[in-house]
Amino acid sequence: MRELLGFASVGLLAYAADLGLFVWLRGPAGLDPLTAKALSFLGGCSVAYAGNALGTYRHTAARGPRRYTVFFAVNVAGALVQLLCVAVSHYGLGFTSPRADTVSGAGIGMAFATVLRFWGTRSLVFRDEGRVGSWTG
Repeated sequence: MRELLGFASVGLLAYAADLGLFVWLRGPAGLDPLTAKALSFLGGCSVAYAGNALGTYRHTAARGPRRYTVFFAVNVAGALVQLLCVAVSHYGLGFTSPRADTVSGAGIGMAFATVLRFWGTRSLVFRDEGRVGSWTG
């Protein structure tokens, strides 16, 4: 349970960093939306990695660029899940309102993506060594 709470806390912090950076890059910095989102996504991933490496999974063994690369790939996969949920809802099911896009991407898509990110972070990035909690007890 501590592992899940740590992961969730770090995720909220990373989300806030991503959102804050995006708003600043789009506003005062004047960047286009795709560049701003790409940079804010990198910033959010970096905050999430640092929080998990130094907090939630601080007792795991190795650190380094390979681990960040796998973490980044897991987060990209989560972002693709969110985009897929929007695409299915918007184009496949015909729910085209802004509210429907928000529910499918930031609601349903975020839920699925969070499960994927937790599993990927836990099993691919920060493996079993020294884990705070475990699935089996």
